[in-house]
Amino acid sequence: MQPVFFRWNDDRAKLKDIDGYFIPGGFSYEDRGRAGMVAARDPLMNFIRSEAAAGKPVIGNCNGAQILVESGLIPLADKLHMCLARNVVNGDAVGFLSEWVHITPTCERDRCVTSDWSGVMAMPIAHGEGRFTTKDSGLLEELGNNGQIAFSYCDENGNVSEAEEVTPNGSALGIAGLCNPAGNVVALMPHPERTHGGDEYFASMKRWIEQKEKKSFRDVQVPGIEFDLADKNQSAVEIFIDTLIVNNEERTVEQAAKRIVPSIQLKQLSYIAPPAGKKPADILGNISLFNPNKEVAYIRKNGTMYKWNSDTKKEESVSDSPLTHGTVLLRREEPDTGANALGKGSETGICYVCGNISLEDLSRRSVLEVFANPHSATLQRLS
Repeated sequence: MQPVFFRWNDDRAKLKDIDGYFIPGGFSYEDRGRAGMVAARDPLMNFIRSEAAAGKPVIGNCNGAQILVESGLIPLADKLHMCLARNVVNGDAVGFLSEWVHITPTCERDRCVTSDWSGVMAMPIAHGEGRFTTKDSGLLEELGNNGQIAFSYCDENGNVSEAEEVTPNGSALGIAGLCNPAGNVVALMPHPERTHGGDEYFASMKRWIEQKEKKSFRDVQVPGIEFDLADKNQSAVEIFIDTLIVNNEERTVEQAAKRIVPSIQLKQLSYIAPPAGKKPADILGNISLFNPNKEVAYIRKNGTMYKWNSDTKKEESVSDSPLTHGTVLLRREEPDTGANALGKGSETGICYVCGNISLEDLSRRSVLEVFANPHSATLQRLS
């Protein structure tokens, strides 16, 4: 196979004779918002979607897998049915993982573009968001029945398991990779391209392209879930942390939203609701939670807003705050692993203050899914 390197802003004409596509690992847009979210909404993905619909192979590893899931091409090619969420095992965050794992095909050899091999492959993983998860009822069972759970984590003897020592990111059913119903699109979290031991993964792709006759498989129909944008009651004490320097994540997420609603203006804040009995000063005195050299904090107590004076270590009354400049959405990851470190009853998340946009436009599914994936987070309207 002859590789052609194509960057997102290259001339599309460069792809006129391409037989298949590989979206590699990396950290597109520095994983701003969440891994793969921004790249999945790049106009280039509309072209990739049309190529996939025409039957051409599209495979993505690691960040490529995240992009395919966020674009909806995996698993059913219609909408968001899953998330590659933060690595969590038994409710606890395990952070970025860089280690070797084993995978094995858990579908028939001719089921998808990269599954024409058998046995066990050892290869590295390198990701912070690799946990396949979904809230769509019955989806995993349907994917299993349709042979779309293409690859699973296993031990060196090929035994598939969700145990942490085998599936270190907490992925449901030990899923390492999925294919679409037609089998020509595959998302895999580990990196077969980083070891010669993974050569058969790509040799399978070559054989798939060379084989003119392809088996047909049934489609899977799952309704999917949506955000309901429920209102969240104010907590007795809430802390909102803004940046004094340019917030690159804020600007990038805003640009992704502007592709849908060009007028939107966005402000992003970190959110902490401390547990009962914990004073805001305790939170704001922790450098890992608040850096006064580049951040500014606001405190809301029983509906009254204050600004934190980092020099005097006191709360000062304030008549204006970022929260007054639009509709405020609060994204909380599930599980809320950030709250675990603060104590029982605490909450953490990200606030998006959405200005210059109507509530009708803001309530559109395509807009809300920029701010959060409904399969790994909740999204509420904060009063």
